[in-house]
Amino acid sequence: MSVAVQGATGKGSREREQRPGLLERVKRSYAKHWYAYAMIAPVVLVLGVLVIYPLVEGVWLTLTDANSLNVARKIGVNEIPASYEFVGFHNYADILWGPGSYDRFWSHFVWTIAWTAVCVFLHYTLGLGLALLLNQKMRGRAAYRMLLILPWAVPTFVTVFSWRLMLADGGVVNSVLSFLHLPEPGWLTDPWAQKAAAIIVNTWAGVPFMMISLLGGLQSIPAELYEAAEMDGATAWQRFRYVTLPGLRSVSSTVVLLGVIWTFNQFNVIFLLFGTGAPDAQLLVTWAYRLGFGQIPRDYAQSAAYGVILLSILIVFTAFYRRWLARNEQANG
Repeated sequence: MSVAVQGATGKGSREREQRPGLLERVKRSYAKHWYAYAMIAPVVLVLGVLVIYPLVEGVWLTLTDANSLNVARKIGVNEIPASYEFVGFHNYADILWGPGSYDRFWSHFVWTIAWTAVCVFLHYTLGLGLALLLNQKMRGRAAYRMLLILPWAVPTFVTVFSWRLMLADGGVVNSVLSFLHLPEPGWLTDPWAQKAAAIIVNTWAGVPFMMISLLGGLQSIPAELYEAAEMDGATAWQRFRYVTLPGLRSVSSTVVLLGVIWTFNQFNVIFLLFGTGAPDAQLLVTWAYRLGFGQIPRDYAQSAAYGVILLSILIVFTAFYRRWLARNEQANG
């Protein structure tokens, strides 16, 4: 028996010794799967140029004091070389706990979190309500779907500019409020009204996506489950809680994650509605734009640092969210 074990061990050792090196394995893999490598090469190239290189360049800028006055530039025929210096993690420290950090970062961070939570909640609840309505048999259901998806199909700038006109002083919204003898907020001037206006516009633009996604999930739930629940005497609420919501779990987890990422980085609505004004209504992403392009001198280093912080926050959130979903699936399984 010992001889057999030794023989087996010796055979395994020889196999490990004869294992090809990394370069050889790469060559063999390329020879076997060259067509797949050729197909993904353009995608890798595009991602490298449009994503990886700007990301690396942005991370490098965060470690410097680069701004529009000390970067390399050309004035007439004169080329001025870059004079910015390496400062390490000074930009991050200044943003997070430097002088005035609350006004420059934390106030926008709190508003961004509140904005994301409220908008995603409204997107999901209103989208689910409309999806449940459109999933019923009714006359003109196709026409209702078309009308409800229009806010998502229309370009964002058209939607936001239309709302800007309606929310302006003397616009349709305040005219209706005046007719009803209700207060007329300064939607584009008052800080709290600006935040409410931003949430209203973003909700209008984001609900159709949730509605269509959840409607697809509803139509994938077998009708037999509802019939069995109804035969067991389940009420409408019990059917919704124990059949509809579990059946939508996979779709809901995906659209909520996408909604959080998109809403957290929602640049278009805030910028088109208020520009670089309305400092209290600026999200982290629009504040980063303001630092990099909306002031003189342009602070490229701080703007890039905001971008890296935003990316880090979303990576951490996604990791915890996926782990929480996995635990819930195991508990429910």
